Amino acid sequence: MSKVASRHFGEIELNHGRDHFVAAKHELRGHPLELDLNITAHDHFDEAALRKVDYRLRFLPELVDEVRDMIAEELEQEGTSPQEYLHFHCNALKDEHLQKVFGVTDRSQLTNEVFLKALKLGHVGIYPGQPERYFVLDFTLGEHFTDEVLVASADEDGVVDDEIVWES
Repeated sequence: MSKVASRHFGEIELNHGRDHFVAAKHELRGHPLELDLNITAHDHFDEAALRKVDYRLRFLPELVDEVRDMIAEELEQEGTSPQEYLHFHCNALKDEHLQKVFGVTDRSQLTNEVFLKALKLGHVGIYPGQPERYFVLDFTLGEHFTDEVLVASADEDGVVDDEIVWES
């Protein structure tokens, strides 16, 4: 088995013939982020595929900005996952979490902009064997507050799927 160095994941074993999961810690704009590289036994994962992963991750900040813009748009529309996620978490919100999670002291200050600022990208799953769902991005209000996330996905070219979903 040969190994190749990745900028984000360290040394990766190639041609493994089994499912392989590699986790890495990363930082994006000063915030911690988990990266998971998910390779199945049937994926053709070679040095070129690993280089593509590293290359695509260079554009992660732009991808995150695009998803944030989509979330902001969907917050203005009835019945969307981001709007339901916001309402659910704000309706059950205890006063102690206002400052801790959102940085405000009064519920009237809890606007869509405040919500968007509090919403952080916490995890990115990378699936090189699934070109249509290459990146899966999980946004959260914080593990200490909720285990539920808003999920967006993008294809291998960085084109974001037009559906953002709420998952537990």
